[in-house]
Order: sequence, then structure tokens, then C-alpha cells
Amino acid sequence: MATLKDVKTKIGAVKKTKQITKAMNMVAASKLRGAQANMTGFRPYAGKFAEVLGSLAERGGSTATPLLTMREKISKINIILCTSDRGLCGGFNSNLILKARSLVKEKSGSDIKVSFTNFGKKGRDWTRKNNFEIVSEYLGVVGGRFGFNVSVNAGKKLIDGFLNGEYDEVYVIYSEFKSTAKQIPVIRQLLPIPPLEASGKTEDAKKQYLPEHICEPTPAELLDEMLPKNVYVQIYSALLETSTSEHAARMAAMNNATKACNDMIDSLTLAYNKARQASITSDLMDIVGGAEALKG
Repeated sequence: MATLKDVKTKIGAVKKTKQITKAMNMVAASKLRGAQANMTGFRPYAGKFAEVLGSLAERGGSTATPLLTMREKISKINIILCTSDRGLCGGFNSNLILKARSLVKEKSGSDIKVSFTNFGKKGRDWTRKNNFEIVSEYLGVVGGRFGFNVSVNAGKKLIDGFLNGEYDEVYVIYSEFKSTAKQIPVIRQLLPIPPLEASGKTEDAKKQYLPEHICEPTPAELLDEMLPKNVYVQIYSALLETSTSEHAARMAAMNNATKACNDMIDSLTLAYNKARQASITSDLMDIVGGAEALKG
């Protein structure tokens, strides 16, 4: 049976752990507010940018630019995997890695080569462990402060690789932020840029594209200029979503850890009181027994 000193030491250790988890929860909540503001401000721009390009692509046709042209044979695939650099955020990283594993399983074959572009240490470590080729890695981005130039640098490299035949398809895996309690891993095709029908638009949603835009130069020339920017925008949007989701997941994980510490403290305090009561009872019995022996 644990002594009073042992139980008291455990209570002190759990209280210190509780202070750490509570502080991490507050830090994550503070970072979440800033990341969520950036994500919320960028979402309408990313969505409208994709919609306008979808309209132009519908008019220009799938052969208007190489970035819209589907390859006849898919033999090389690159996956952008967005994860965090640190742990202590529940199942956030494991869910993203599970999504990547399912995509690899779906696309893999004897004549298909899969490579990765990693944002975050957790995804990078998993990729290395499974002996996949890492084309590029960007650490310290997700969860921190980053600018649009990060997505531009990564996007340019991927577009050049696609145009040069190094990749036949490019996908991005990121965590879409729904709420502080819900973040969903998402797979999105970046290259070749999917047609409007593949983006989940219904017939009613596509009616908004019927009025033609007045544009100069031609839609095909505009697509050559704007489609690469769309790739940068989608990568940047995925990083913002993942960064916000990471802070939300860490805040929830630390909140659960703090609650678990409170439960452990209550349980240990009860055990301490029981042990202390048993010690007092034992001492009283010794005193009473000694007094009875003296009387005898």
C-alpha cells in the first residue's frame, strides 16, 4: 500500500502537470484566434478565385492550357502532406497521415511512383519511415507565422515539375477547420486543375457562370497567367486551414489533459485521506491498547 508521502508526492506531480497543460491550452487558444482570423479572411478570396477560374476554364476548354490537360497515363504522383511540427494535439497528425496512407494505397501500383512534398516534421518523419521519396520539405510553417511566399515557392516547383513531366498528378492533404471541436482531413487535387464538374458543383451552382465575363486578353491567355496563381492560392489556403486546425486540436487536447489531471488529483486526494485516516485509526488503537494494558 502506498505511504502518505508517496501519495502526497504524486498529488504534487499531477498538480505541476496540470499547470503545464493549462498554460499550453491558453497559448493554443491565443494562437487560434489569430490563425482563425487569417483563415476566415482568406476563405472568400480563395473560393471566389477558384470559381472565376472555373468559369474561364469552362469557356476555354480543357486543352486551353497544359495545367488543365489530363495525362493519358498516370505513372508519377506527388502528394503535398500538411502536418504539424509538434505533437500534443490529439489525433490531428495521425488522421492526416491515415488519409495520406489511404491515398497512397488507392493510387499505388506496380508502375506508379509516389513522392511527397512535406509541410511539418510529423508528416516528414512518417514519409521517411516508409521510404517514400521526399521532393521538398518545409518545416516551421504550419502552426507558426508564414507568408504567401511560402506557397509561391512550393507551387512554382510543383508546376515546373508537372509541366516537365516529373509528375502526372499533384494532390494536397490538409485539415479543414470546421470548429474548435471538429477538423476534417481533406484530399484535393491540385494538378492538373480539375474541371468545374469535378469540384462538386451542381447544375444550380453552375448557372452563375452563364453570364460571360468581359475580359482582355482572351480567356486562354488569362488562364495561362492566373492558373499558376490559383495553385499558390490553394496551397496557401490549405496551410491556413491546417494551421488553424492544429491550434484547435491542441487546445482541445490540453483541455482534456487538464480535466484528466483534475480527476487524478481528486482520486489521489481520496486515497491520501483514506491512508491518513487508516494511520490515525492505527495510532489510536495502539494508544487504547497500551492504556488497557497499563490498567491490567
